[in-house]
Amino acid sequence: MLWLIEPFEHGFMRQAFIASLLISLCCSLLGPHVVLRRMTFLGDALAHAALPGLVTAWLLGTSLFGGALAAGLVTASGISWLGQQRQLREDTAIGVLHSGMLALGVLLISATGSFRDFSRMLFGNVFGISDTELLGIAVLTLLIALLLRLFRKELLLTALDPAHAQVIGLSPARIRTLLLFLLTLTVVTAIQAVGVVLTTALLVTPSAAAVVLGVRLRSMWKVAFAISASSSFVGLCASWHLDVSGGATIVVCCSCSFLAALTRQHFRQKAQSRSQIPDPGFNSTETFC
Repeated sequence: MLWLIEPFEHGFMRQAFIASLLISLCCSLLGPHVVLRRMTFLGDALAHAALPGLVTAWLLGTSLFGGALAAGLVTASGISWLGQQRQLREDTAIGVLHSGMLALGVLLISATGSFRDFSRMLFGNVFGISDTELLGIAVLTLLIALLLRLFRKELLLTALDPAHAQVIGLSPARIRTLLLFLLTLTVVTAIQAVGVVLTTALLVTPSAAAVVLGVRLRSMWKVAFAISASSSFVGLCASWHLDVSGGATIVVCCSCSFLAALTRQHFRQKAQSRSQIPDPGFNSTETFC
């Protein structure tokens, strides 16, 4: 017990844990929509697209959050616009903007002559989150939770039956744009703790584990949050004692949880096949309900 309690006797560790919990909640609320809509690559693109905004803000001495948010919104708008062109598929638009923005970020970093100053942007520093940043993370988490609550039915209907949604007056394109906006906010929030490289894993892995376990959507975010929160606690403790990166350790713990869920389902399916009980498998419609 002392191994678990000792790190949190320090104020910066408690602050890091609170920030990790808020980011875990933020990612867990949106993660199921990202996984079930197959938008994982989009989340990765937005995470890397924030890099040039971060570097530009650092060079100008302005808010890193503002720079990342601006770059993310520009990229999300570009993906939305290019995806509506008949000549291009959305995955092509994502690939073009993803590689272009990432290359621009690397170009800007190389122009400074040192990659060392930007290690926090790339890999995060959960132990260095300030009071102002913590307040910003809390506000963004609250905003994302409220918007997801307000548009829950619209998000579900446009995902399950876009044609019916259009008949009753909903616009799947506008709802998807809203989801892109929320995804951008979530990515920018997570970058502050785990950096550009690891943000997608924190957004996707806990929700993917919930999907593997066959959890319904109404409870999926709770399972994802439980995995993220426990991974944050164990990861922070391990990083303190091993003197390694906190963000990376949290993501590794999330990955281990996913592997554990996958292993559990594998053995469960084998047990069902031996008893000749048909495995219902994963039903996306049932999971949404």
